[in-house]
Amino acid sequence: MQKDYKKLWPLFRAMFVLSACTFGGGFVIVSLMKKKFVEQLGWIDEDEMLDVTAITQSSPGPLPVNASVIIGYRVAGVLGSAVAVLGSILPPMIIISVISVFYDQFRTNTYIAIALQVMRAGVAAVIIDVVINLAKNVCKTRRVLYIAMMCIAFVCTYLLGVSAMIIIFVCLGIGIIDLIVTLRKEKKKCRCS
Repeated sequence: MQKDYKKLWPLFRAMFVLSACTFGGGFVIVSLMKKKFVEQLGWIDEDEMLDVTAITQSSPGPLPVNASVIIGYRVAGVLGSAVAVLGSILPPMIIISVISVFYDQFRTNTYIAIALQVMRAGVAAVIIDVVINLAKNVCKTRRVLYIAMMCIAFVCTYLLGVSAMIIIFVCLGIGIIDLIVTLRKEKKKCRCS
């Protein structure tokens, strides 16, 4: 696939703005990345964004940086990954540097405390949006295995308190087994044809 290096500046700018305006962690930025790169720019499709979300969630490191690596690579290769990562890490570095200088003033300021409380409500809404979109995409596959895995994983996490890492590894194992079974079925069909 030919990489489009004319997209480097728009990629950097998009990652920078998304990262600078994202409060609430990784799931919030995933929703915004989907809107930007799938719906607005059309650089990746919805299924690919679902794959990016799954990969970044199950990989070590910050979710926005992991997503930046994959999206940047998809858009403009290795250089695109570097540009996207730079765009996503600069805003938090700048903001945290400024906050660290004025930490005592931020910690005791009533207005900032109220603003942070209010922002939590917005963050919760965005996370709910991400969850609903991911669940819709899983349901669109119409695979009983995937839908059952999603429901069982929810019950295990929410009701039983099972660690997210255990759930991710179990789902990964089931996914690998499903892939092997699917490939064997396809080989048998090819032999019969």
